[in-house]
Amino acid sequence: MNSSELKSFLDEKVIQYNTLDFIESDPVQIPHLFSQKEDIEIAGFLSATIAWGNRKMIIKNSHKMMDLMGNAPYDFVMSHSENDLERLETFVHRTFNGQDFASFIRSLQHIYKNHNGLEAVFSTNESRSIGTESMQKSIHEFKKFFFEIPHHYRTQKHISDPLNNSAAKRINMYLRWMVRQDTKGVDLGIWKSISPASLSCPLDVHSGNVARKLGLLTRKPNDAKALAELDLRLREFDPIDPVKYDFALFGLGVFEKF
Repeated sequence: MNSSELKSFLDEKVIQYNTLDFIESDPVQIPHLFSQKEDIEIAGFLSATIAWGNRKMIIKNSHKMMDLMGNAPYDFVMSHSENDLERLETFVHRTFNGQDFASFIRSLQHIYKNHNGLEAVFSTNESRSIGTESMQKSIHEFKKFFFEIPHHYRTQKHISDPLNNSAAKRINMYLRWMVRQDTKGVDLGIWKSISPASLSCPLDVHSGNVARKLGLLTRKPNDAKALAELDLRLREFDPIDPVKYDFALFGLGVFEKF
């Protein structure tokens, strides 16, 4: 396929997979449970944090996280006691355990009390220069804000740093949920201070393999350099909403075994 044919093919796949049916098998369903902005963004952040491994288990454990917070994530973050945090000790999803969960709750409270919330922190270091739109430095700075209070060292591994050559798949997916203005209703688009043009594709084994088969990506590791390469190609197809192609790449990989 030439570039024009490839764009048409991917645009068709976006239409095919960016539908409400996508929600029922994806962890994006968790923030959709809520209507208050802060509930949505906290629920999304926590469920995106554990979004690796078996998708059914991700969704099951994300629901468990919400249950442990009384299905009121913002209220729990802002008004929890140490006794409340002890309830979280039983939680485990792969290497993310109850100790990590409690650390995240403390850090989220710090973000809301001292830095005006998640949207404000992520929007601070967004690059909007034409041709270099990016959230990668913003993600790097967010990690510093998040861990500027006492925390367990092991918990740091659960937030990736693009400036340390990570593709930061889960945070980029979270940003897609929060920022992308989606007429189909999958992505929530509640953050208006960040441009969708700055978003990056959540690069994982599925989207990476599909991108290589389609000639969109040559680099073999799924790292920050590969993400920059993929971003460049996707921005050629749609500079305003490049991350919409995540639906195409993910759908081709997961649902069609492309």
